[in-house]
Amino acid sequence: MNIENGIKHDLNTKSISITSPDKNLSLLIDYKKGCVIKMLNIKGTNKLSKNGVNTGFNFKNKEFNSSSSSKDISVSKTANSIIINGIKFGEAQISVTESWTFKIEGQSIIWDINRTFDNDAVLEDTSFPQWNFADLNVWKGGILDNGGMVWSKYLKDINDTYGVHTGGVTFWNAESGDALRISTETQSNKFIASKFSQSKNQEFTYTQMVTDLPLEQRYDLSRFKARHFDVFSAFRVKKGKTNLRLKLQYVDYFKEYSRGILPGIDGVAVRELLNTTGRYGVVDNNIVGANGWLTNWKCLHEPFFAQIGMALNDPNYTKNMSSTLDQERDLAMLENGRVLSRWHDIPGDEIKDTYNSKTGYYEAKWGYTVDSQTGYIINTSEQFDLNGDIGWLKSHQKSGESALNWLIKRDSDGNGIFEMMNNNIAEKKASDWLDIVWAGYENAFVNAQMYEALTLWANCERVLGATEQSDYYLKVAEKLKNAFNKSTKEGGFWSEEKKQYIYWRDKDGSTHGDNLVTPVNFAAIAFGLCDDKARITQILDGIEQRTSSEKLFHWPLCFDSFKREEVSPGNWPFPKYENGDIFPTWGYLGIRAYAAYDKNIALKYINNLLEQYHKDGLSSQRYSRTTQLGLGDDILAGISTSITALYRDIYGIRPKWNRMGLEPNMNNKLNGTIFNYSLRGKDYKLKLSVGDYQMQTKTFVIKSNESFGANRNENQFVYFHGNKEEHKIKIISKAKINLEIKKWDKKELSFKANNSGPCSYQIDGLISNANYNLSINGKIKYLNTDNLGNISFRTSSKTTENISLIKI
Repeated sequence: MNIENGIKHDLNTKSISITSPDKNLSLLIDYKKGCVIKMLNIKGTNKLSKNGVNTGFNFKNKEFNSSSSSKDISVSKTANSIIINGIKFGEAQISVTESWTFKIEGQSIIWDINRTFDNDAVLEDTSFPQWNFADLNVWKGGILDNGGMVWSKYLKDINDTYGVHTGGVTFWNAESGDALRISTETQSNKFIASKFSQSKNQEFTYTQMVTDLPLEQRYDLSRFKARHFDVFSAFRVKKGKTNLRLKLQYVDYFKEYSRGILPGIDGVAVRELLNTTGRYGVVDNNIVGANGWLTNWKCLHEPFFAQIGMALNDPNYTKNMSSTLDQERDLAMLENGRVLSRWHDIPGDEIKDTYNSKTGYYEAKWGYTVDSQTGYIINTSEQFDLNGDIGWLKSHQKSGESALNWLIKRDSDGNGIFEMMNNNIAEKKASDWLDIVWAGYENAFVNAQMYEALTLWANCERVLGATEQSDYYLKVAEKLKNAFNKSTKEGGFWSEEKKQYIYWRDKDGSTHGDNLVTPVNFAAIAFGLCDDKARITQILDGIEQRTSSEKLFHWPLCFDSFKREEVSPGNWPFPKYENGDIFPTWGYLGIRAYAAYDKNIALKYINNLLEQYHKDGLSSQRYSRTTQLGLGDDILAGISTSITALYRDIYGIRPKWNRMGLEPNMNNKLNGTIFNYSLRGKDYKLKLSVGDYQMQTKTFVIKSNESFGANRNENQFVYFHGNKEEHKIKIISKAKINLEIKKWDKKELSFKANNSGPCSYQIDGLISNANYNLSINGKIKYLNTDNLGNISFRTSSKTTENISLIKI
């Protein structure tokens, strides 16, 4: 027996054990007849079935794997590794020879698999390798390295299989906090895929695959296929070598995925909800959605995917969301700017002749859901704030303008309200997300989203230097806002009688949807269309009174029934489905609306949703209005949006393309909130209490009692007051910046800076061409702003500097 560097080789039993220095992870490899990892121990407990981990392939319906080698296996050592040579399996037409190399790096075990094919062939399947875990309860799920997840409980039948074009995963157990991360690396000209399944032995299997070309789906475009292990098509391999490196490491899941210290909030439920339901909408690379991989569906007419990424705070999700929007720009947009509304793996849900069997994009059979235009714009704009990539945004400029202009052209009467493609309820067609409600023509829900899209995109155009286009979209938005807020008698959407916004107006002028439709009314407030305090009070107090009186844990889609002729028979009788059931998917609009009005109400529904997570995992499509039990086979990742709104609208996580931003709406119950946030490779520690916000990195610390943003690149630090572009403090310094903002209004700015060397300051956004008293530690001098309201000065002190600027 030979033990060296955590590797123990027993020649008598022909076994090798490898243990990480921290003893959290160990492998036992058996090479008596073939080669197989017999045990994978996490903190001393084996997670594998008796079949262990092996490599293999399927050829002409015959299976060959490394558990049985046709030649003798030899073992050799180097200074820091052990190599298993001569693993051979297959038949005369095609066989492989493999060598496995193991070594320890830090606390990780590195496993290199070097495979050589002796011939060209078409294979039905390959395992590179296949991990056979004991059962579906070993891991709650796995977080994929494209930002998605596999949820073990949904592989409920034998051979239920989810296949995805990525190789790395972090499996976790939510009870013990133990996690196993498996990272992959292969040659640049190879492609990795994975599939997750329940075997005939009720094992939880994870199969990695390395191929020369990206694998195609065997069954239409299906990533998940019930009771079929062979989700990928057969593929060709070439004579020669293929390599894969796997990095295995134990992860403390509770620490690695901690949401920090969250007083007043169930941080465990937040973590688990986001890592399950929140990630579930990632179907595959380039397909980030909300319906998810079980049903192989993505609705482009949903505007909250980038916001989910903001809350997940996973760079893999962010990267995948960017490429998803790229694919939709290239494959789901028609030449005239129309954005197709859905992606699905199979036809059957489409308007005739609109389904593309190669791409999966199409128009939904329920009607032209025009909010796919606004969904693309809102997601692209908010995604830009996460990725900060101006080149990426530039690549979407033409398509963004086309999508907006397509809808702008639909204002045929020039009244500022944009029209749908259906004219009246007699057509029995939908025009938005509520796809079996016959809302049409002038639709308030779509127009509210259009207002948000216009204002967000106007900012994108300004960043790109297209100020004329930016001004144009803001002008269109202002016209829409004015028209939207007119009374129904004047052609707008405000019902003076019901004190709410109606849902839609048919072409004949008849109005519909005065049954307190929550997403319509929430959107009007959340997106800033409604800034009338009296109206806001009437709407939000009315909704809260109705919700509380029914003791509902979350808001229904509407409080009273639509008329029978306004909806599909599938929505009858009330309350049923989109006619009165609870859809938490639109919860973020409610949280955003209430956050600025009454934070206590917003927090109540956030906590209600977290309590519901502990009851059922929030893995439903919707909830019954009458029983408040989960319904529907189609899980919606959008059910997590009330929690993404916790981050955006309560904690105030508001990244911008050129800074990290904070715009909190805290209450006293949340005081002492502390968590870390990562943005574009920079780590931020955030401390939040009412009127006391702190952001800290390795190079700066900021304290303020108001919203702000900040960024530092090398020696330049920029503070954005109110997280706006207009008011800034720029500091040039090599030292760490320690800044405390005390006051900033039209006439006075005061702050404290703790510097360890000379600094250059530029203050932007003061009153233009004005005289100011500059006070530095009580020493006063006079300065004038330029015609842009900017002022500059230098300091040389190495101590705390109390600086103020007061307009004379």
